[in-house]
Amino acid sequence: MFAPLQAEPTLLPETIGRVLFGSELAVWQEVVAGLIGAFVVANIMLANAGVAGPWAKRKITAAFTDRIAINRHGPAGLLIIPAAAIQLMAKELIIPDGADRPAYDIAPILLAFSALLGFAVIPMGSIFGINVQMADPETGVAFVFAAASIATLALTMGGYASNNKYSMMGGLRAIAQNIAYEIPLIVTGASVVLFTGTLQTSEVVAQQAEPLLTVAGVTIPSWFAFVNPFAFVLFMVANLAEVGRNPFDIPEAPTEIVAGYMTEYSSIYFVLFYMGEFIHIFLGGAIVTTLFLGGPAGPVLPGFVWFIVKIWAVFLFTQWARSAIPRLRIDQLIEIGWKGMLVLSFVNLVLTAVIVGVTF
Repeated sequence: MFAPLQAEPTLLPETIGRVLFGSELAVWQEVVAGLIGAFVVANIMLANAGVAGPWAKRKITAAFTDRIAINRHGPAGLLIIPAAAIQLMAKELIIPDGADRPAYDIAPILLAFSALLGFAVIPMGSIFGINVQMADPETGVAFVFAAASIATLALTMGGYASNNKYSMMGGLRAIAQNIAYEIPLIVTGASVVLFTGTLQTSEVVAQQAEPLLTVAGVTIPSWFAFVNPFAFVLFMVANLAEVGRNPFDIPEAPTEIVAGYMTEYSSIYFVLFYMGEFIHIFLGGAIVTTLFLGGPAGPVLPGFVWFIVKIWAVFLFTQWARSAIPRLRIDQLIEIGWKGMLVLSFVNLVLTAVIVGVTF
């Protein structure tokens, strides 16, 4: 019931290459097909971030906090999306005096790029018989964590290069937070790798397709969220810290450090920071979906549709946290990361290793 819908075994660039050039591809044809595939995947994720940032975030937060969200910009306020894009990109790009210009220019580009890069190895399921996945290396899980971690460098560069002490403080807090929670995130993800015995993302998804058990006629799939709920909870909490959502939004807390690392950014550079933040939230949702929620598996609907539904469900959870959970102090945040999450993630890893060793 929960097995992924069958798709062509070829990856997206290979499918595009066959459509454009036939079965035998030269090197330049493979490059062209890869670029087209990357353009398609990147725009899918940018479209999700474009809807989430200006519109969905406000509507969801308003629903959680019993307020009225945007409702004057077209039906349900949807025209705020193009309006906000035009407004932000039309603003003047102001470069602060004394800024480290190369680092200042690179930081927002690097933040958005690192998030999009992580989607290269994520299996997004099939739609119209096309398998939406750019690449499927044997080290896919390690690759996606490595790509996501580049964001820390971008936040640090943005804070340092702005020549603003408050921005610098936001960058330093980003380093402290990401290191404190990135290790538990990766260690918890490693417990899934112990179960599957592989780092290949497609194989991780495939091993969650079998039914776990049937209760009262309802089949429960062997998603790792059900197999190891403790690891799932740990991963979701650490993911909140990685994407900077409450109670872990210290790097850009306006009441603490005047909005953090992006204080001195405007116009298209601010747009890149803003979009990069939401693309990272969806990348976090994609990792959660791949490791714990069966990837694009689901009944009736195409796998790609289920993938989008699941990453939006994770986004909804982050917005609930943003509305419902108060912000921690920086000392509390670091203490929870190093003394709580790190210890629990290693306990989970050891217990998983024992269970796998005894069972298999």
